Amino acid sequence: MANKGALRVGTLALALGVGLVLAGCGSRQKTERTPTPDVTRTEPTIPSDTGGGVPDTGTEEIKLYELSDIHFDFDKYDLRAGDRELLTNHGKWLSDNSGVKVLIEGHCDERGTVEYNLALGEKRARTARDFLVNYGVSADRVDIISYGKERPLDPRHSEDAWATNRRCHFAKR
Repeated sequence: MANKGALRVGTLALALGVGLVLAGCGSRQKTERTPTPDVTRTEPTIPSDTGGGVPDTGTEEIKLYELSDIHFDFDKYDLRAGDRELLTNHGKWLSDNSGVKVLIEGHCDERGTVEYNLALGEKRARTARDFLVNYGVSADRVDIISYGKERPLDPRHSEDAWATNRRCHFAKR
């Protein structure tokens, strides 16, 4: 038994000695380590001056492009000028990224019947899809669904909330 204990202590001492020798080897110059980039970041970085449009610098930013929601006026499904601009940017990005498919979700505010809002949400999603297809995006890459008033983004009961909820949301697939 005493030999096994001495053997363990000797092995430990040898390992410690080798570790100290190896640590002491090499250059004595102090080297600075460059920080490694944060590669787990998933938030898109879109320049604020583009208003949600397609970034014009670097391919990394284009890969992170966010398909921003478009919004509608009360009881309407026609596109507003600013939303046409956003859809043009979405169309450009989708054209440049042909492997991406998108699901357009049509949403409405809480006013009106379930059936009416499902139909209105579908018209909104179809209008956005038709715009993208006319831009040149293949129709088989763009699916639509209507959630009507069933999935509000803002659950409050106010004009601001209703305006937020009257939208098309774009989900990459």
